[in-house]
Amino acid sequence: MTDWRLGIIGGSGLYALDVLENPEWVMVDSPWGAPSDAVLTGTIAGVSLAFLPRHGRGHRIPPHQLNARANIDVLKRLGCTDILAVSAVGSLREDFAPGDFVVIDQIIDRTHSRPSSFFEDGIVAHVPMADPVCPRLSGLTVTAARAAGATVHTPATYLAMQGPQFSTRAESRLYQSWGAGIIGMTAMPEARLAREAELPYALLAMVTDYDCWHDGGDVDITDIMRVMAANADIARETIVNLVEALPHDRSASPIDTVLDTAIITTADAWPSTSTARLDAIMARVNGRR
Repeated sequence: MTDWRLGIIGGSGLYALDVLENPEWVMVDSPWGAPSDAVLTGTIAGVSLAFLPRHGRGHRIPPHQLNARANIDVLKRLGCTDILAVSAVGSLREDFAPGDFVVIDQIIDRTHSRPSSFFEDGIVAHVPMADPVCPRLSGLTVTAARAAGATVHTPATYLAMQGPQFSTRAESRLYQSWGAGIIGMTAMPEARLAREAELPYALLAMVTDYDCWHDGGDVDITDIMRVMAANADIARETIVNLVEALPHDRSASPIDTVLDTAIITTADAWPSTSTARLDAIMARVNGRR
């Protein structure tokens, strides 16, 4: 076994991983509420994986009702060291065609009314987010997806919209003018919370459609579902390729210790109730007190 433990957050169309050895669905309790589903644990090539279907099996939870804090918390509780998120997205660029894959390097957050931090109620932390994804894990994901036969674009900016409705045409064209390459509904606050949990995060986006800017038509869910089905097979192969290519020894990432310079509340002022709720997120920090 290696010291990697990879968390996979499966997006639309990717609700399970049938390639795991010794698979087992486990339910993990979180003080932040219920996660989207049980977590499928197992191994590939000696690497432990924990797979969480973001929308729940059967796609039961819409983007604006996801409990992202619970989802990240349970992956942290299971000992994950890194997270690869898989998401279905719309394209804002002509050259990002349906069926292509995108590995992002930036995110614009247009979501609202979604709890976006673990740090509240007496403990304040400000984690850096200039580069919201992990370059090491992103680079390994690009190589793995291309080995699976995918057309992969990188870098690119992900526009995180609120949903669950799709964009108006004016919004779609506005986001293009901002330089966004793809649009989705789930990367935020997921990426912010992963950073607070000291979990390096990468996002593999599956392009299902051109957003409504493209041809004057509207986004068609039937077309999206068709492309998602084909993309899901490539995504599974990408995950296998990624895991098999991981170095045996996981060298430290700066993200592993980001809370060392992010928490500004003095330890003697931490409320016990808040500390208890942060037992998994702050386990490393608390272990050094």
